[in-house]
Amino acid sequence: MTTIKKAYASATDEVIRTLEILVSGADPIRVCTGFVNRLLTLEDETEAEFIAGPLSIKRPSKSASGQQTLYLSIANVTSQGQEAIEAALESGEEVPVIYREYLASDLSAPATNPYRMTLRAGGFQGIMIQIEAGYFDLLNTQWPRRRYTADEFPGLRYI
Repeated sequence: MTTIKKAYASATDEVIRTLEILVSGADPIRVCTGFVNRLLTLEDETEAEFIAGPLSIKRPSKSASGQQTLYLSIANVTSQGQEAIEAALESGEEVPVIYREYLASDLSAPATNPYRMTLRAGGFQGIMIQIEAGYFDLLNTQWPRRRYTADEFPGLRYI
């Protein structure tokens, strides 16, 4: 049994959940569960400060659709964070969202591999932001990924 599974089984406040939203041209939005701001080490060994606050995550339901969407609610988002997310949603840029879990006893690295998602939609209600983030969409990806055209592969003209 892994350490993270033991922490979940013990039903203590041992697991710290974090969310990082990377909007281009703005400071990253970093939130962690609990009541204390934390200085955590990311997977690339850099340290980043995460602001404590309410963080709610609704995991996707099991289905065969291939669309995996997480619903996230974050409270106490500052006006700069709201403006950055609104600008990113309006521009249509790809906004990375990273979910990490840490053990309170070991803040030197995430306890599990980070989940990397893309921001799909979002809305605001006062100081609360509700966003939808999704994983890589395998069903709508072309295969083979690389297009074999006659311009790139001249020998195809003779087939």
